[in-house]
Amino acid sequence: MTAASADLDVHLILRRGEDVLLGLRSGTAHGSGEWALPCGKVDPGESVLDAAVREAHEELGITLAPADLVVGQTVHARHGTTDHLGVFFEARTWTGTPTNREPGKCAGLRWFPLGGTPAPLMDYSAAGLRGYLAVPGGLSVFVGAPGPRTIGPATAAAPRLDGRP
Repeated sequence: MTAASADLDVHLILRRGEDVLLGLRSGTAHGSGEWALPCGKVDPGESVLDAAVREAHEELGITLAPADLVVGQTVHARHGTTDHLGVFFEARTWTGTPTNREPGKCAGLRWFPLGGTPAPLMDYSAAGLRGYLAVPGGLSVFVGAPGPRTIGPATAAAPRLDGRP
């Protein structure tokens, strides 16, 4: 048996009212020609929060505070033989104006109504946004048949593991 492995990714659900920011992927980027949420890989030794803050600055030129991020959805996706675990962070506040700082990977940025995202929308982003809208903070599994499934987060009333009230 081989050990399981997965790429760890962060995705940014940047909200401006009822709109969400998407980028049109281009060049040799995975999903070229498709709209997607701003995203990137977590570097070795980096936390998912630090990666989200870094990616926001690198790709969009904005500053996010970790305290302004909430988990909107977590997605387990499979592309070919590669598994991905993506944490989709929602942010409604940041400093600066989002601008396309990676023109070799992104043809442009645009705000879209959250309920009216464009086609084609990258499947990974679509799975995260569908789960986010259906079960905020949940887990979506998108690894093939029978299709995406979303599981809700634990409730605040869940029992503690240490047995205390």
